[in-house]
Amino acid sequence: MGARSTGRESALQMLFAIEVNADPAPRVVTNYWRETPGDPEGRDYADEIVLGIAGDLDKVDGIIRKASTNWRIERMARVDRNVLRLGAWELLHRQDVPRAVILDEAVELAKRYGSEDSGSFVNGVLDKIAENLGRLDQDR
Repeated sequence: MGARSTGRESALQMLFAIEVNADPAPRVVTNYWRETPGDPEGRDYADEIVLGIAGDLDKVDGIIRKASTNWRIERMARVDRNVLRLGAWELLHRQDVPRAVILDEAVELAKRYGSEDSGSFVNGVLDKIAENLGRLDQDR
């Protein structure tokens, strides 16, 4: 697994911990790395994602709400919601990462940590988010 992939996985775990414990993001990041040394190469990317989402949560959640018209964000499974936050944040802020990579990585995280339907759910919502943000593949 590459550094960004391991960084995304760590970021998802931290986002989950933020929701479960209601602790501030900087504290969760510090505690996470104290308890889980992880991949040092993915650490900076994970921290950027977690702190970025925490600092812009209302905007990120608004983007998700707009794309998921049939699902209220509060009613989504916690894993799905946080994978969507991760993917939406990357689509919004990481123009250097191709859209297809962001969606593929998010779907894999959803499949690994979510339910049987999480992968397809995340794929559909993130695809809509990408379209709404104008992040289209070159060959479309």
